[in-house]
Amino acid sequence: MSLPSSTEPADSFAAVRPRLFAIAYRMLGTRADAEDVVQDAWLRWNGSDHAAIATPEAWLVTVTTRLAIDRLRSRKIEREAYVGWWLPEPIIEDAHTPETAAELASEVSVAFLWVLERLAPEERAAFLLRQVFEQDYAEIAALLGKSEATCRQLVHRAQARVQQEKPRFAVPQAAHRALLARFMQAAGGGDRAAMKALMSEDVQLVSDGGGKVKSFMRVLVGAGRVAGVYWSVEHAFPGRVAYRPALVNGEPGLLRYVDGRIESAQSFIVDEGRIVAAFVIRNPDKLAGAPQTI
Repeated sequence: MSLPSSTEPADSFAAVRPRLFAIAYRMLGTRADAEDVVQDAWLRWNGSDHAAIATPEAWLVTVTTRLAIDRLRSRKIEREAYVGWWLPEPIIEDAHTPETAAELASEVSVAFLWVLERLAPEERAAFLLRQVFEQDYAEIAALLGKSEATCRQLVHRAQARVQQEKPRFAVPQAAHRALLARFMQAAGGGDRAAMKALMSEDVQLVSDGGGKVKSFMRVLVGAGRVAGVYWSVEHAFPGRVAYRPALVNGEPGLLRYVDGRIESAQSFIVDEGRIVAAFVIRNPDKLAGAPQTI
């Protein structure tokens, strides 16, 4: 039985909303910005002539992508003024929403978004639409207002950048989780030697405090230096630091608590049985979706 015509536009939008959120979040890296873009898309959809739209999903994807590109461009000055490194707002499994389920269904790791942040807005959009959402080049060209050849070049450049920074081998989640469990135990006990043994020699640590809390203004490199950072936290707050495993953007990660309150969400790249990168999100504004207490 068909729905009353007055509810059909809302139902059509609701059916594709998770996909729109997925596009906007990957483009923008924060839940608030993604939700704002989806809301703007809804307002445009609600005010449109639905009878003249042959394919509602394609229309909504186009509108959402263009709105996200516009927002990326407008945020350029804001990002340039951001204090320290910018990491995405993490999606924590404990904070499920209907959109989150769609997010975790395909690649949206912190490391992936960290690489995407270095792409130009249209390059980022072309890459995501092709490699993540599997749209053909004719659709991408029409959406971006560029030729198919140009879109192929955008995707090729982005793919090269992403491939350059990806781990060489895919790591099963069970192995990833087991390695982080050992690291969590070592970090919780302040065991620097054990932490170093679980890291590659050239491991990197990126920290995002957003100017709200202390964070490193440069990428730290080296197992000794990174292990020392974790040791210093335990040393500064003896008996007051606790780690909890969590899925961070669909991958095994850690939540760190100090005095029972959330202090950071952490994501890790693992390759060949070692941690090769750690992303530590400390900006309190980006931790609202994490469990706030143990």
